[in-house]
Amino acid sequence: MSSQQLPEEPAYADRIYRSPMAQVTGVLLLAVILWLCGDAVVRGHDSAPWYGVACALLAVPLVVAFTLRPAVFANDDRMRVRNPFRTVVLPWATVDAVRAGYSSEVLADGHKYQLWSVPVSLRERKRATRKGGGAAGADRTVAELQELAERCAQRRAAQGSVAVRWAYEIIAPAAAGAILLAVLLATR
Repeated sequence: MSSQQLPEEPAYADRIYRSPMAQVTGVLLLAVILWLCGDAVVRGHDSAPWYGVACALLAVPLVVAFTLRPAVFANDDRMRVRNPFRTVVLPWATVDAVRAGYSSEVLADGHKYQLWSVPVSLRERKRATRKGGGAAGADRTVAELQELAERCAQRRAAQGSVAVRWAYEIIAPAAAGAILLAVLLATR
């Protein structure tokens, strides 16, 4: 292998930032939805099984979208932000700033993208400040991402443009569930 084919630096696995409480909540909500809708499908009469299917088809993707799906993946080349209904890939050279105010966000190419998986807790921030200047969880994560952006922006592999992709795997089943539920309610 020639030296031209070697990467600039060794590639490491992505750092992944998620909200543990959102994941616990998501799993619990999915269990309740599957229990209630499953019961309607298995033991329901008349149109109850159809209502169970429609509600599950609508609720499951939305619960997944808002609790389990959000994540930020960061490596030396780029940050991938997976929010409820879209995924944004930001090469480090495009990132102007990563900040946390009332929410965590990244500024890139004149646009602002929310980091759903890095929730800001003002209570935690006040507590950390009172205890002697420590940083809250979101503030530490934002500082790590900002440092990574500044350190890696000049890398050849960190160049490129922002790419946004809609999460049709979430949108399509939720829309189908909403349509089925609307039809069931209209034909009642």
